[in-house]
Amino acid sequence: MKVRKTRKNRGFSLLELLAVVTILGIIAAVVIPRISVSANSAKVAANAQNIAEINSAVERWYFNKGTYPASDLSDIAADKSYLPDGIPANPLSTHTTYELDADNRAVAK
Repeated sequence: MKVRKTRKNRGFSLLELLAVVTILGIIAAVVIPRISVSANSAKVAANAQNIAEINSAVERWYFNKGTYPASDLSDIAADKSYLPDGIPANPLSTHTTYELDADNRAVAK
């Protein structure tokens, strides 16, 4: 007597794969916009923190030295006691640096 082996179908059907890909697409459509908004709001918050830190250093410079630093902040950048890591980079724009406003002697927002 011959024993007939039944072959089990292994793997996924095309319909199952299509359902999984559709679900992943829906999840990506919801998650990706939230990530991009979060990244932008983080850059804005980091920019505000950088401005506050630089303005604080400018005030300390004025109280210690009696004059304001140069408008390009090169004085503060050279003295590591005010900003130990140097002038922070602007997270909103890679081509602009922070500068003092001539009218109010603070970094403009």
